[in-house]
Amino acid sequence: MKNKLFFTLFLTSFLIFNACAKQQKQSEKQNQQKEKNVNQSSEKKVELNPEIEKLNRVLIQLSDECKNAIPNGNPQEFLQDLHAVLQSEKDFSSDDLSPFYLIDKKHTVSSDYIPKNLIPLKKNELFDINKNNLSLRSEAYEALKKLAEAALKDGIKLTVSSTYRSYEYQKNLFDYWVSVDGLEEAERESARPGTSQHQLGLALDFAPVDDAFDETPEGKWVYENASKYGWSLSFPQGYEHVTGYRWECWHFRYIGKTAVDFQKKWFSNIQQFMIEFIDLWKSE
Repeated sequence: MKNKLFFTLFLTSFLIFNACAKQQKQSEKQNQQKEKNVNQSSEKKVELNPEIEKLNRVLIQLSDECKNAIPNGNPQEFLQDLHAVLQSEKDFSSDDLSPFYLIDKKHTVSSDYIPKNLIPLKKNELFDINKNNLSLRSEAYEALKKLAEAALKDGIKLTVSSTYRSYEYQKNLFDYWVSVDGLEEAERESARPGTSQHQLGLALDFAPVDDAFDETPEGKWVYENASKYGWSLSFPQGYEHVTGYRWECWHFRYIGKTAVDFQKKWFSNIQQFMIEFIDLWKSE
């Protein structure tokens, strides 16, 4: 009887110990699984946000003034808008420079670069021209026609004074202004060859090419409506230290409506800031 009781007690203890051991093992497995899930979740988060990290890297490289021009907002919304802009490049010729090509005093094009698909501007009913050797890339030409047609409906007829310029043309023009105004003043108003937006075939000057354009009916209409058709003022007032050029109220660059909207929403409507950002983004 004693032996039987001892065996029963031993068996019961063994079963309890075994059950506890199993329970502990299961608990350890659950904890390990939890840790695994947490680690996988963390890894997943990193995998899901590589563009946020890229965005931070690009923003760090921007000038303080450019960073300050960007409003606080949702990074995902910013990236969504950015991708829409990059997608809009497909509306431009794929065998030519990007419409967001960074060209300024530090970033150039070669002396032999000539845009493809240049279309000559001829006398027409939509807008006036005051020179006979004007031409634009096809995308800009079509956008100009839409802009001019809208202006006509409001009783405004635009005059185009300057469009594509070759490297050689720009060299002669810059040298001329140096001879007239001296180097320091010429640098503020004229681009050195290879640094002009005009060589891209996407920029134009409306007439009159002076500050008076700002107060003309044509100038006022263009400021109000150009962005609706993808045209962006390149050298705004008060940003000479950013663009390298004094205010040119007559000079507009065609970048497409999606990009202009992006520029307005996220870059305080300063073209140079947006183009610099896109250039950095693409180079990352």
